[in-house]
Amino acid sequence: MSFISRSAQLTSLCRHQRGRTKFCEFLARHSYATEAKDLKKTVLHDYHVKLGGKMVDFAGWSMPVQYKDSIKDSHLHCRSHASVFDVSHMLQTKIYGKDKIKFIESLTVADVQGLKENQGCLSVFTTESGGIIDDLIVTNTSEDYLFVVSNAGCAEKDFALMKNREEEFKAWGHNVKIEKLDNALLAVQGPGMIKALDPGLGIQLESLPFMTSVTTTVFGVQKCRVTRCGYTGEDGVEISIPQDKAAFITDWLLHSSDEEVRLAGLAARDSLRLEAGLCLYGSDIDETTNPIEAGLAWTISKRRRAAADFPGAPEILQTLKEKPKKRRVGFLSVGGAPPRSGAKIFDSEGGKEIGYITSGCPSPSLRVNVSMGYVETPFSKIDTHLKIQVRNKFVEATVTKMPFVPANYFFSKK
Repeated sequence: MSFISRSAQLTSLCRHQRGRTKFCEFLARHSYATEAKDLKKTVLHDYHVKLGGKMVDFAGWSMPVQYKDSIKDSHLHCRSHASVFDVSHMLQTKIYGKDKIKFIESLTVADVQGLKENQGCLSVFTTESGGIIDDLIVTNTSEDYLFVVSNAGCAEKDFALMKNREEEFKAWGHNVKIEKLDNALLAVQGPGMIKALDPGLGIQLESLPFMTSVTTTVFGVQKCRVTRCGYTGEDGVEISIPQDKAAFITDWLLHSSDEEVRLAGLAARDSLRLEAGLCLYGSDIDETTNPIEAGLAWTISKRRRAAADFPGAPEILQTLKEKPKKRRVGFLSVGGAPPRSGAKIFDSEGGKEIGYITSGCPSPSLRVNVSMGYVETPFSKIDTHLKIQVRNKFVEATVTKMPFVPANYFFSKK
């Protein structure tokens, strides 16, 4: 069965299950594997099943979409306490060699040369025509390598992209080597993260501001990389862990303090990232959109703009100069069904189609419907009133500043 027909079938079936439409449409949009036997499993797969995780196929992996609590409760728990997400399906890569910075900058818009030791940045791999191949976080570690984390759904093409460029670099006489890291990856997110992690961390978290990273011990396990980042808008970390210690560390996180820490699944992760105004690759960004249209111009530093030496630079910089024809924006809508991916956007009179929705859900935190999508630039101004077509009816919506829920990232006061 094709991905398209399988997704349509899943959505159709799930519309008959009261209260589960959001979860099922999410699943339908992101299911890629055609047979259960084809699914890859993270090292924590059996751990999830034992603790009641509802497993679904996501980008070819068997992943927990939720646990015993509802998606809404799981979402709000992360906002008020702390949650642990298994994100071991993500691609983790190390890049070695004296030309490692030149290598990664030849593939992305990142200014890695401008990063301090153990500092990271969000960036994007770009095509020669200026489209987005994938988003990634690259960290300039103090340990003679760059650490890259990119998306599971793009893992094969991302690694092939880097591997092909590695061969080219070596043929040109450059020194570079890439290595796929076979570690588990846990995201610990929420205001209770510090309390949950402090008992077992080999550093003081005050020394680790947002988008910085360090190798340290975690509950006695050595050589874990802790990066202060996440995908929820909350203060949090991602921990790269030797696979054989993943369950051990997860147990410690769930029970090490009097902070209530829970496991959370993909559905809560999706609604949290949407409230935080963060892009999901394949929905909000892809090879048909460039960073300027997507609101990611800030990922391209002055040095990289001046050098214009990244893939797609002429197209991307021309779009920056002339301003894009369309822009990614956020919407609030009150009443009616929530806008979903693919919904058409019209002007305030409903007579002119001006864009489309890429992500949407009921916001558990705000108790209104939130969504994001692309509109023609003249309609992208904050507080612009528009109409979104949902189930053959118009829903009133307002262009709104993102993030919808204020971010709680930790920045050093020094």
